[in-house]
Amino acid sequence: MKRQNVRTLSLIVCTLTYLLVGAAVFDALESENELLQRAQVEDAKKRIIDKYNISVNDYNVLESIIVKSIPHKAGHQWRFSGAFYFATTVITTIGYGHSTPITIGGKTFCMFYALAGIPLGLVMFQSIGERLNTFAARVLKCCKQCFGKNPTVTHIDLIIICSGLGTFLIAAGALVFHIYEDWSYFDSLYYCFVTLTTIGFGDFVALQKDGALQNRPEYVVFSLVFILFGLTVISAAMNLLVLRFLTLNTEDEKRDLREAKLAARGLMSINNLQKKNSGRTGKLLLLRNRKSSTGTSSETEETPINVEPDTISNCSCSCYQLPYNAYQGTSEMRQRLVNLSPFQ
Repeated sequence: MKRQNVRTLSLIVCTLTYLLVGAAVFDALESENELLQRAQVEDAKKRIIDKYNISVNDYNVLESIIVKSIPHKAGHQWRFSGAFYFATTVITTIGYGHSTPITIGGKTFCMFYALAGIPLGLVMFQSIGERLNTFAARVLKCCKQCFGKNPTVTHIDLIIICSGLGTFLIAAGALVFHIYEDWSYFDSLYYCFVTLTTIGFGDFVALQKDGALQNRPEYVVFSLVFILFGLTVISAAMNLLVLRFLTLNTEDEKRDLREAKLAARGLMSINNLQKKNSGRTGKLLLLRNRKSSTGTSSETEETPINVEPDTISNCSCSCYQLPYNAYQGTSEMRQRLVNLSPFQ
């Protein structure tokens, strides 16, 4: 239990430290650029107001209209293909935010739909991930046997395979999105990573221009398959990592339980021995070896020693067993304790 508490506390400290480091790095990388962009936006806003001689309220209305018109560039967001894409982002918890329900009925249904769909999606991805790990283990075992190596497959082997497959999937998917969306390849990599880790910032969203939801069915199918299959691979890797962590916890629990049983067994033995010996005197037999008068053989002499109960000492490490015989020896004139429970 102590090991588990230490590990949990260490994880909390490491996570908080990781958050602090991340906040410091993002602050250093993005804060100055944010101020620069904010100044540029304010300057552009002022120039537009002066150029077209409009009020600030009119500019705000125009800005709101432009923002609301962005989702409609993809076509009909709530026709079946767009709705299916939205439902996929809901149960996978990606949540781009590119399209959201407006009506009260749509918002209500979305909440209940997510309550049932998110657990269903998690179980499905976990199950498929387990099957994928099993298949990968069999393939790797066959490959090792073909090359005459040890066929044992470890968690590390499977993690490496899933990580490699995930890396390939992100790289290949980024190439396709680079072609279809006209993004830079780095931005496409960024989009694939944010999507498959279900972060879903929404700054880059596929299928959101030129009516792609209705005009490019093959691209819609690819995007959905990429999300579902990619999340399956990521789930397989996460299953292995979680399983490894749970294995460590289980090993600690078994070790703690085993130590507790041994300690309890030793304590019970000591208590029983003390109760049994209460109010009684003991007798130790001290064994001495001496040669006979003829000098050809040895005789054993037993010397009884009376012991009072107050002088008895019970070893607290009675549950510990030595890996060797404590009475081994070749000395001819040795003394041995022949009765560890001397009370008759």
